[in-house]
Amino acid sequence: DDEAALEEALKRAFAAGTPQVLVEECLRGWKEIEYEVVRDARDNCITVCNMENLDPMGIHTGESIVVAPSQTLDDSEYQLLRSVAIKTVRHLGIVGECNIQYALDPRSRDYRVIEINARLSRSRALASKATGYPLAYVAAKIALGYTLPEIPNAITRRTTSFFEPALDYLVCKVPRWDLAKFRGASMRIGSEMKSVGEVMAIGRTFPEVIQKALRMLDIGVKGLDPDAFVFDDVREEISNATPLRIFAVAKALRDGISVEEIHQLSGIDPWFLRGIEPIVREHEALKARGAGAKDGQGTPPDGEDLRHAKQLGFSDRMIGALTRAPRGSVREARQKHGVVPHLAQIDTLAAEFPAETNYLYSSYHARHTDVAPSWRKKIMVLGSGAYRIGSSVEFDWCCVNAVRAAKEAGYETIMLNYNPETVSTDYDECDKLIFDEISLESVLDIYEREKPEGIVVSMGGQVPNNLAMRLHQAGVKILGTSASDIDQAEDRNKFGALLDRLGIDQPKWAHVTEMAKASDIVTQLGGFPVLVRPSYVLSGAAMSVAHAPTELESILARAKAVSPQHPVVVSKFELDAREVEMDAVADGGELVLWAISEHIENAGVHSGDATLVLPPQNLPISIMRAVKKIGAALARALRITGPFNVQFLAKNNRVMVIECNLRASRSFPFVSKVTGNNFVAEATRRMLGIKRPVENRGLDLDYVGVKAPMFSFSRLTGADPMLGVEMASTGEVGCFGDDVHQALLHALLATGFRVPKRGVLLSLGPLEDKYQFADEARVLREELGLPIYATPGTAEALRAIGIECESLAKREEDGGSSPTTSSPGGGSYSAMQAIDEGKVDLVINVPREYDALGRPDGFQIRRRAVDAGVPLLTDLSLARAVVEALRKNKAGELPMLSYDEYVTRSPNDLV
Repeated sequence: DDEAALEEALKRAFAAGTPQVLVEECLRGWKEIEYEVVRDARDNCITVCNMENLDPMGIHTGESIVVAPSQTLDDSEYQLLRSVAIKTVRHLGIVGECNIQYALDPRSRDYRVIEINARLSRSRALASKATGYPLAYVAAKIALGYTLPEIPNAITRRTTSFFEPALDYLVCKVPRWDLAKFRGASMRIGSEMKSVGEVMAIGRTFPEVIQKALRMLDIGVKGLDPDAFVFDDVREEISNATPLRIFAVAKALRDGISVEEIHQLSGIDPWFLRGIEPIVREHEALKARGAGAKDGQGTPPDGEDLRHAKQLGFSDRMIGALTRAPRGSVREARQKHGVVPHLAQIDTLAAEFPAETNYLYSSYHARHTDVAPSWRKKIMVLGSGAYRIGSSVEFDWCCVNAVRAAKEAGYETIMLNYNPETVSTDYDECDKLIFDEISLESVLDIYEREKPEGIVVSMGGQVPNNLAMRLHQAGVKILGTSASDIDQAEDRNKFGALLDRLGIDQPKWAHVTEMAKASDIVTQLGGFPVLVRPSYVLSGAAMSVAHAPTELESILARAKAVSPQHPVVVSKFELDAREVEMDAVADGGELVLWAISEHIENAGVHSGDATLVLPPQNLPISIMRAVKKIGAALARALRITGPFNVQFLAKNNRVMVIECNLRASRSFPFVSKVTGNNFVAEATRRMLGIKRPVENRGLDLDYVGVKAPMFSFSRLTGADPMLGVEMASTGEVGCFGDDVHQALLHALLATGFRVPKRGVLLSLGPLEDKYQFADEARVLREELGLPIYATPGTAEALRAIGIECESLAKREEDGGSSPTTSSPGGGSYSAMQAIDEGKVDLVINVPREYDALGRPDGFQIRRRAVDAGVPLLTDLSLARAVVEALRKNKAGELPMLSYDEYVTRSPNDLV
């Protein structure tokens, strides 16, 4: 918008290694439209799908709510853009699949082509799942020389891929954000993508799909609820987009703000706003129905009123909450009046041709179910839902492998999932794919219709796991470990009591029910720091370390909001402990497969953000024996059949249990690939009652595997890139090596880490940490020949032991404008200036202290490093391991190339 913003944008772009930037006219407020085009070598060309962003230009398409097919284009606009797409693709000679993005002026027929991607990317998965047209498969066939008329349509099995899909349904994609996890991060969304996943809902009307999709996000909402969030200024929320803007729109409509004003504030087409109006009206009508009743004494609507609410996308839970009806009464009323969803097919051709597809979605607008249940023995697998921090492709891998193992065992497989990015939602992975939400309501509807032998809740992460107890209470058979044992492990209070009964050591803990008693509990535990742990959460949501009373109060309030139905446990936070994990499969309480991994970082870094080593390299045999013994005891006590994961603390030969998850864990793919034992396939077989001998290879390996996290802090303006007990990474890599140093260096290079060449900035926290790092600092200076820059306290400690370094001010306001000899107080040159001027290409920053709100010092250094694209390490143990790996590489002890050699050598040299 102005010169300062331009300067900042250019600085960030070039810091990330971009060789050039493109400056374009701003088309903010125009409609954003995409077409997927396929062309073969004989010039046969079709458009497969067109998609329309609900959010106008100015919001990245990955951040936008998207509908397919477009809803607000008239036929002349649609055909104009389609014709331009086909002409452009033919002119460029593209063979295969490509995507073309347009900006369309809502006040005229003026348009711009924004970009063309002649490759497969994120939106292709959405387009493929939206239409049932397998874009990647067809593109691969075209690359091999096939033409579109020669490639059969795998959905209809009667037509070819030269047919343009026609949709008799509507698809809505909504992104999932996790911005609230990051202290200080801007909540604004715009032209840079910040979302970490997405969901796709299928239905017959816009109200139906938008409400479904918002529930699928798993952010605690029951639909498009105008009361879900409180906004200080609803007009400000609408005009400056955040992840909650759609809820602000609903609130504005409820408060009487006109469609035209909302359109002017947001640029959202009035068609979508008018699609939200009936949702808001019905919401208020249901609320009025329950206004005079006490909770549990209201009555749900019946007959056509109930059908109308369901066709507008309202869930049973939402209807029950608004009418204050007893739990389960809405479902009873639906069944009494015959208001049930039907499963409709996605056949790509709007029923113009007969289809034999297993790709289904549910809708209250459908009049009958297209596919009758089979009489084969079958199981149903609940998928992982939206990708988010803590649940990504790892759980999709688990679901897919579970389905494949069940197929091999002769079972018909039903997959329930709603994430278009996953392999589990490929129609050819299972016998029946139901693309619908994973909720108690939808699972019960499908279970009663299909009557499977049982349901697998242990492969899709926390989303299906959280349903286990309620499904069990509703009479659903859960395969593997029982729901009551899952509850015993998930409920922090029950699990702590179980460990006490078994005589298994654990950090001191106490159950907190009242805020007023928290300070007394901290005193009983031995003082700060303490760890706050809610139950039934994923990726450490609302789990935090409190260093001061005010911080503890805010953490407890957040934990209660995240998990209001379950108790909060406060435990002693053990300093200088090593974290160890055991991934395992059990059968009837007896261990079948197991693998022990160690974290390079000390405890305090979430297991999803930690660097994992398998097999362990620094754990004593006594610790590993104790870990296996405790894992076996827990398997027996919890009568586990299937997958589970136990997390331990090891400190001074003392082994303590942190938690036990009776489901596949995030590290299951990693341990399966490192050991060569497919833990998920074996767990599935055991849950189905299939027994066979298994050779366990968890320790006897002649190589080392390292799993390293990948972060997206550069996308999160203002966030503190500091690791803690709540997960922050958005991906991971796994690499092998002859030893841990080689594997670690491979893994770091794979995440974009660059070997330092210019200098290292050290800010090493408490005095004991400074001296612990002394040997590594000497290696950096003397063996690697790198200049060391240090903040005042660290510089003083290093100089005292004879390590040469330059002292720099820790805060920008304490620094000057030129690199002069520093003064004892921190010098006239700041660490931030050194980063900006490219003097350092590695920053090691360990906080020394925390303020009353729990904020660690050194934020400016960490943030500037991330914004400048400089590798940042905030854990002392990891930093020491990295320096040792760099030393060995420099000394020629690791048989691998340096980062620069990978970049500069020719492919022939590398071979």
